[in-house]
Amino acid sequence: MEIINTVDGLKQALDSLRKEGKSIGFVPTMGALHQGHMDLISRAGAACDVVVASVFVNPTQFNNSSDLELYPRTPEADAGLLKKFGCDFAFFPSVEEIYPENWIVPRVDLGGLDTVMEGKFRPGHFNGVVQVVSRLFQIVEPEKAFFGLKDFQQVAVVKRMVSELKMPVQVIACETSRTEKGLAMSSRNKRLTEEQREEALIIFKTLSKAREDAKQFSPAETLKRALELFETGTLKLEYLNIVHPDTLEDLTGHWVPGATMCIACFCGEVRLIDNLSLIEN
Repeated sequence: MEIINTVDGLKQALDSLRKEGKSIGFVPTMGALHQGHMDLISRAGAACDVVVASVFVNPTQFNNSSDLELYPRTPEADAGLLKKFGCDFAFFPSVEEIYPENWIVPRVDLGGLDTVMEGKFRPGHFNGVVQVVSRLFQIVEPEKAFFGLKDFQQVAVVKRMVSELKMPVQVIACETSRTEKGLAMSSRNKRLTEEQREEALIIFKTLSKAREDAKQFSPAETLKRALELFETGTLKLEYLNIVHPDTLEDLTGHWVPGATMCIACFCGEVRLIDNLSLIEN
């Protein structure tokens, strides 16, 4: 595996491989890597000839400066994991490399995807996502890019961005990786105590029960029952929604294929998000 820190260095390396007809798969990350990220690396390796992963804590998608400061950074461990799981190029750029002075931020109409759930509670977050992912796609020029569905809303936003900007990349959404007990794997889990990890299991319990309830209740009733179950735990809820998988509009009266329950909550000081599809596509 080659570690590269500059845009020019990565472009040069990939251009030569592209000329050989090699396909390029890309996994963008913010580091503090875990098995969920490695599952994406493995998916990329199975689908493409060359695997590129970026490790970049993007400041423009944090609306809370303390959250940015506390975000775990483990570059040496990240590089070791990427090498172990078959990544070919690990891109560790600086902020200056990603955002040069002459770079123009693309304007993208997200069709309201950025104003609900995460967008409502983290204003400007998805502008930052569009900014960094569009820039990374511009640098790497991958055929396929792999994203975990734990960030369900982010995947919807990235797909919309790719469509609006007519970017020649296929966005591959991959199932959320979980611990044996069901906790969604997340870099933020590193900040949880063992006791908090147990408390956080109420998230998956709530989502799983909602999937069962969806077989016999309306979205509104399923949501009501999910709220009641969640409140038996100790976590502080920020939002719990059942949404259309494409528009992210709230569902209340009737189900649609792919209907998904999304949640954000606090376990102590740590903000966790998760989701689960309640109705099969």
